[in-house]
Amino acid sequence: MGQIAVLASGVESERAHPLVDREQLEALMAQEVAAVARPECGLFGPGSAMWRVDRESILFLGGGRAALLQLAHPFVAHAVDQHSKTRSDPLGRFQRTFTNVYAMVFGDLDSALRSARRVHAIHQRIVGTINEDVGAFSQGSPYAANDVHALLWVHATLIDSALLFYEQVFGVLPKTQREAYYQGSKRFARLFGIPDPILPATLADFEAYMRRMLDSDVISVGEPAREIASFLFSPPSAALGPPLRFLKLMTAGSLTPRLRQEFGFRWSGARERAYHGSLALLGPVYRSLPLRLRVVPAYSHALRRVAGGKGPDPFARRVESLLRAGLARVGMPKPGLG
Repeated sequence: MGQIAVLASGVESERAHPLVDREQLEALMAQEVAAVARPECGLFGPGSAMWRVDRESILFLGGGRAALLQLAHPFVAHAVDQHSKTRSDPLGRFQRTFTNVYAMVFGDLDSALRSARRVHAIHQRIVGTINEDVGAFSQGSPYAANDVHALLWVHATLIDSALLFYEQVFGVLPKTQREAYYQGSKRFARLFGIPDPILPATLADFEAYMRRMLDSDVISVGEPAREIASFLFSPPSAALGPPLRFLKLMTAGSLTPRLRQEFGFRWSGARERAYHGSLALLGPVYRSLPLRLRVVPAYSHALRRVAGGKGPDPFARRVESLLRAGLARVGMPKPGLG
């Protein structure tokens, strides 16, 4: 816990962060390979807490929250601002991100390892300097995407947001299931090169880490983060206005008051009531849907593969086609969603 505790202490600990190199990544992946009994199941497989939670498409509602929490770390905000195509190709970046994430979670072992190596190689090229004084960081501070503590923060935002929105819809998971989900997420973290001494040991430790980070000046919203957030919630067409406004409400409502203010979200009692009222209505409606309509296509493809089926799941492929057609009708690019 000592290594984790220094993370929120200020800029000096940030500057001292080690980078994940390829040798370290390969060592962690070898550790995971040795623990895999059925390569076709990948790292997790049917029955795992990771598959049970991450299969639910409702978790996409937490995508805005996870993205903004990541941008609130100046390393991430400046890396995205200086190296990413988020502004010119937002759905393309979304596609690439989730193609890799779903390969790690739902793919077979070879697919998970390939995606881990691909992400690491991309991150190796992303280095630069922070161009403003923000929070714990002064202008000119160096950053790198393979900084181990920045990777830990990005990983943590995904896990924390997934649990938050899953439980908003399905109710609080039993303690043993919550712990199982967190322990499983460590396998996912190792595919980014995050070593065990850096990872909080238990779910309680993880929750304490999140509180420390959110209370620290390491997590501070600078100008690039505000600009990117504004862009992400600006609809490129009139048809996308209502869903993006709803996503913005869900995102703002799930942030801490400090980050909500730093990102420039207007908030009021009426918006607070709309946020909680939307969640109260959404839960029963979503839970009433057949499982086949709720789960992400990657999960359906994985079940078919594990059962010995050849090729993608036909129903899930049809869902993907309908989503692409819908995006095309509102003037957006057609991402791959499998």
